[in-house]
Amino acid sequence: MYELFDGTAARVLLAIESGDSIRQVAQHIHTPYETVRQAVNRLEDAGYLAYDDGLFVADDRVREAARDLLVASAGVSPPSIEEAYVLPQFGDWPFAFARIDAVYVWTQGGYQVGRDPDDYPLFLAVREQDVEAWQEFFQQFSLPTAFERQPRDGLDGPLQIVLDPRPTLEIDHVDGYPVVPRDETVAYMCEHYAQFQSALAILDRMYDDLDLDVAYRESEQPD
Repeated sequence: MYELFDGTAARVLLAIESGDSIRQVAQHIHTPYETVRQAVNRLEDAGYLAYDDGLFVADDRVREAARDLLVASAGVSPPSIEEAYVLPQFGDWPFAFARIDAVYVWTQGGYQVGRDPDDYPLFLAVREQDVEAWQEFFQQFSLPTAFERQPRDGLDGPLQIVLDPRPTLEIDHVDGYPVVPRDETVAYMCEHYAQFQSALAILDRMYDDLDLDVAYRESEQPD
């Protein structure tokens, strides 16, 4: 039975929302469909997953065991940047990528400029009522959390989680990523126009319903 619990199987068990298809699970954990399909088949054969108009976990104790496995693994090998983007999917509370990570999501990976892999904050919008729960969640994986970006020299590793607490949370989804609304992201980009000029151009090409001419003109006005 233990051979079932490799990293992919653990991520599948934690990422499944009742009723998901295999393709939706693959999007949640950003893993190739065939890899997820094979893991789902093994877990279903073992009785850990069942299918009834979608997948669901047969016993929540299995989900807890999967989380324990990932926590133990993180103690040996800290999460990579790619893994850190998936980790929030395993929490029990809503979230959305925000700020520069929202830019990355809305441009579908087209904008990933100016990110230092040795000093990498991940920006998440969360509900105010869930802040303590998220802090405890990331602490399990030895990832520091703060409400503003912290200097790299004060951290033990390259990754940090910057939480943006909000009374309510509006979430869109792009390629399986939960993200703050596009209008909010565009406003953030215009506020930091010098950094995101190229990203705004990408969005302008991607989305026909956007009219960014006004944003360009306003951003180019002298102070």
